[in-house]
Amino acid sequence: MNDSDSHRQADGHTPLSHRARRFASCALYIGLGLPWLVDLASLEAARRPGGANPWLPVVTGPLAAVLLASPWRWLTVTRRAALAGLGSLAVTCVLLLPGQGVEVSWGLLETSCLLLLLIRTAREAASPSATVVWCAVLGGAVVTMPLRMHYNGGDLTFVFVLTLAAGGAIGLGSYLRGLDGRRTRAVAAVRQGERLELARDLHDFVAHHVTGIVVQAQAGRAIRESAPEKVGPILDSIERAGVETLDSMRRLVRVLREEEGRMVRPGEVFAELAELVAEFSRDARQSAATLQVSAAARQAKLAPEVETSVHRVVQESLTNVRRHAPGAPKVTVTVRADPSPQQPPAERLEELAGPGRSSIGDRERKMTVEVRNEPPTERAAAPPGGRGGFGLLGLRERVEAVGGELTTGVTAEGGWRVAATFPVLPPAPGMAGSSG
Repeated sequence: MNDSDSHRQADGHTPLSHRARRFASCALYIGLGLPWLVDLASLEAARRPGGANPWLPVVTGPLAAVLLASPWRWLTVTRRAALAGLGSLAVTCVLLLPGQGVEVSWGLLETSCLLLLLIRTAREAASPSATVVWCAVLGGAVVTMPLRMHYNGGDLTFVFVLTLAAGGAIGLGSYLRGLDGRRTRAVAAVRQGERLELARDLHDFVAHHVTGIVVQAQAGRAIRESAPEKVGPILDSIERAGVETLDSMRRLVRVLREEEGRMVRPGEVFAELAELVAEFSRDARQSAATLQVSAAARQAKLAPEVETSVHRVVQESLTNVRRHAPGAPKVTVTVRADPSPQQPPAERLEELAGPGRSSIGDRERKMTVEVRNEPPTERAAAPPGGRGGFGLLGLRERVEAVGGELTTGVTAEGGWRVAATFPVLPPAPGMAGSSG
């Protein structure tokens, strides 16, 4: 299951692995070295005993290659285009001055680098004005290169070919720029959709908590005179519910509510995970999936929005297995949590944790949800409508929105692994000790 968005950057592009970057760098250097060898061969072929030699392309070509392929971060694409384009035009203008005794032949490496920079500029320049200006400069440098050879214009074939190449480079760069823009908008739409769905879930849970607070406050008022000793626990419960509600409300900032979606029933996340796994296993094309939930995970307390995110992680992961790895021999869903540490005595709880703070150990507890599948017996066909490539991107947005972390990757056996880590709420004061 190689979902294409497993490690996407913020703009939706997939960063290359170290091996892939090395391979791409080697391919680029080899690709730039071949035109330079052609320039060297042309220099040898044009060498004249006792006369001037057309050495200039052997020098200007590598300079253009440095501007194209150098990894220096301060060299933005517009700076590369400016230095390469203006430098090439300056060389052409100098060679047109009277009295220049330099023989020049056409430089394949310099032309290739200028065309590649033209593609990059049309694709990556920050502003439309910079795109137009520097594409014009680079295009002019390419088209006017025949003037270095004191070209008389009798045969327009060379000029036509270079003009066509420059126009094709601008067209290709503009096309790639459009693709990048559409992908960026698609990524933004996926993230916004996840925020809207999360906001709807949070809104419903907050409404549930507020309703409980109101009911408990009314109950406390009713028994205030008859059973004043019961008012204290009710106030403690109201305080806990209020803290949880405020914590959830903070995640609603700048997020709108959307009516669509599905809400996980509070406290029943593991039952719903079992339903997801059972539904997945009923598919005749799939091997039976298994669900493993540790005892510590069943005892852990999760915020409502975290329960919904746990459900979403498993749902999206199983959907990806169905789409990208049908027939996987084994699919395992594992939920585990850090064990609850021993609580200090009640009289020292406030001393260790501080007023209004949870215990130190519980504050660090995490729950991990992992979905792992073995490699399928045969390669999956492309699903109808394409692979999409935005499922895990939206999932990462949701997990991080509730304070979690999502990791994905290929397993040692060649399968796929999706793991999400979520924060666990500390138990209410007095409950941890009774649990032991």
